[in-house]
Amino acid sequence: MYQLTKISTSIAALGLSTLVFMGQSIAATSDVKNDAVEGSAKMIANKSTESANTSLASAAASSNSNNDSNDVSPVTNGVSQKVAGKSKTASSLNKFLPTIKYSTESLPTVAQKVNSATWKQGMKRNRDTTTKLQALLNWHQHGVGAVDGYWGKNSRKAMQAFQMANGLTVTDTLNTETWQALTKNSTLMAQPVLVNYQLTDADINIKTTVIPAGAEAKAKLEGMYYESVLEGLAEKFHISESYLKALNPNAKFVVGETITVYNPGNPNTKPVSRVVADKTTETLYAYDDKNVLVASYPTTVGSTATPSPTGTHTVKVKVHEPNYTYTANNGSKSILPPGPNNPVGSVWIGLSKPSYGIHGSPDPARISRQASAGCIRLTNWDALALLGVIQSGATVEIK
Repeated sequence: MYQLTKISTSIAALGLSTLVFMGQSIAATSDVKNDAVEGSAKMIANKSTESANTSLASAAASSNSNNDSNDVSPVTNGVSQKVAGKSKTASSLNKFLPTIKYSTESLPTVAQKVNSATWKQGMKRNRDTTTKLQALLNWHQHGVGAVDGYWGKNSRKAMQAFQMANGLTVTDTLNTETWQALTKNSTLMAQPVLVNYQLTDADINIKTTVIPAGAEAKAKLEGMYYESVLEGLAEKFHISESYLKALNPNAKFVVGETITVYNPGNPNTKPVSRVVADKTTETLYAYDDKNVLVASYPTTVGSTATPSPTGTHTVKVKVHEPNYTYTANNGSKSILPPGPNNPVGSVWIGLSKPSYGIHGSPDPARISRQASAGCIRLTNWDALALLGVIQSGATVEIK
């Protein structure tokens, strides 16, 4: 049973759908909501790119022994998400992630407070400090989901992944040891969290649409685009829509206007040869060929009703901007076009296990807060970053 109605920016669903990619059967993920429509589905690629089991504890120890300042995001110096070099990885990442040119001149007071925020034991954490903490975790390649300045489960999980990667005591709350480890790289610490960004024509004059209810209506769309310019901007800057509005209360969001945004930093550039999707922590851990933990992402991994397949699999196919074909019980088919609000977002990484994969999401705010029908769901930006570095044939362990 699959609910295809879009509520705000979420695709709701109930039960298990079936997808097919290039003849491969794939299970669709879903939010658990009401008013589901029975049927099965399949996904057809629109644009395709390239088509040792150890415990997390031992991998963390390996990561800790190899971890140094080179493992963190290179300082952006006015240009974010622009990977240097001509390697295959750099080319892929620069293709998938938008380059962001920013400035720090005449920053508003709210941005200055976040950028200069610090923390010490016993200090009550406010939104400024939490935003800084979320940024540091992101820049150390442990994703928090949409940056919003609030300490929630995704921020806590990112902190715990950072602690694990650095051989620190894993805690539920921030402590001095963790803060010192996050801030010991003085160059990274000086990188601005909130920056000025001048809106361009490409930011504002984008195609938008209203996502209708029902597969047949969705299939008539030219693309499953953003529903608003604000939604597109929030996803570009890895920030919640509400926080983006709060930082820019008087903004009209027009071409040429300068707004305050979060600086995403640069993605992990180390090739990923193994990932572990942990159902308990709802985190996807990414490792290089030396079994060093190089990144982690908040994720939704299956559900009680439709659990992900425990075991070891491999990456079989990598797809950017997939279509999604819905097949109803009566056999009728509706092909949903690509777009960020496609039910599997902007990415499909198909596994050797038929019906399962790693993919994006039309609703980043609900990552780790909804159920899926067996697949591994990430924010679109995390899925794109992973798509740029994960190797064909990479090992995918689901625990």
